[in-house]
Amino acid sequence: QVQLVESGGGSVQSGGSLRLSCAASGVGLDYRIIGWFRQVPGKEREGVACINIKDGSTYYADSAKGRFTISRDNAKNTVYLQMDNLKPEDRAAYYCGAKAPDFIDVQSDCVYNGVAYWGQGTPVMVSS
Repeated sequence: QVQLVESGGGSVQSGGSLRLSCAASGVGLDYRIIGWFRQVPGKEREGVACINIKDGSTYYADSAKGRFTISRDNAKNTVYLQMDNLKPEDRAAYYCGAKAPDFIDVQSDCVYNGVAYWGQGTPVMVSS
């Protein structure tokens, strides 16, 4: 059974940093696309960054490029999202999702449609 548990959210000032963790159990290689998605009320959940835990390939949304880093520690079955230089517009609930790959590239897979498993979410609040 797949289970995703996020941690690391919190409140920071603009320019600060947070590291989110997603402990993934039961994922195996079937659901090897692990991504971080975020959602604010009234808006669609959007992919922020995704990683293929088998080959390490990554994708970042434009809003995350240069500020966020996604990584994995397969020994710990954990995927991380290091978020630096946080901005007020990064404020959202952040969710970890796991899906089977439908495409060759991680970018095409980094969408909330088709995510098979979700974590419970962790809040990120950024004050200006």
